[in-house]
Amino acid sequence: MSFRLKDTVALVTGASSGIGAAAARSLAAEGATVALVARRKDRLDALAADIRQDGGQALVIEGDVTHEDEAAAAVERVVAELGRLDTLINNAGVMLLGPAVGAPLSEWKRMVELNVLGLLYCTHAALPHLISAADDGSRGVADLINVSSVAGRVARSGSGVYNLTKHGVGAFSESLRQELATRHVRVSLVEPGATATELVTHNRPEVLDSLRGVFNAHMEAEDIADAITYIVTRPKHVAVNEMLIRPTEQER
Repeated sequence: MSFRLKDTVALVTGASSGIGAAAARSLAAEGATVALVARRKDRLDALAADIRQDGGQALVIEGDVTHEDEAAAAVERVVAELGRLDTLINNAGVMLLGPAVGAPLSEWKRMVELNVLGLLYCTHAALPHLISAADDGSRGVADLINVSSVAGRVARSGSGVYNLTKHGVGAFSESLRQELATRHVRVSLVEPGATATELVTHNRPEVLDSLRGVFNAHMEAEDIADAITYIVTRPKHVAVNEMLIRPTEQER
């Protein structure tokens, strides 16, 4: 176990599975104390136990970041119990695909609430603490990583609202990067291509049927976690603004 993130605290949303869980493990292996935020506490407890067994430190916070008060409370609890916040990984998200005509409006609302508003609520609450960490921490830098998607680059039929949310995350990230650059808070955008997680499984059965064979080439969650850890462990004078990662055989 290396300790490039020793004495730092990282908050990871959507930490109960997939990229979030893998990122939490990877950051903890680098010495960061990780705060795990998601709705499924049983999974968070199991992940925290694994991290502790491997010598890391973890704090479990059950919460739904689509609720402004719960997102803010999660951030404040991290600072209150762990003393600081050096890294925020906005990973929680949902991908609900299918034709726009006849789509359940509830699916569109859910994507906006989680992919956009949840990210905004966590970011708003975390920014003062990230700035403070950059000012008074031994690393002299803090990190905010927004996990987007290749869908934030390329719009496709049947993916309109998901594209909308992820393009928005990209625009927000770039604006925030410019604003915070001289304050040594690095804002990074990670855009995974097809990755083997639960993301696709949340779709309606008829949509799942239409997706069969579409995601044959895929990466593992650990591949994206490795990229996130790379970004956070750069020296303070290096900022990775954007990272687009696809499986080798994914064409678009």
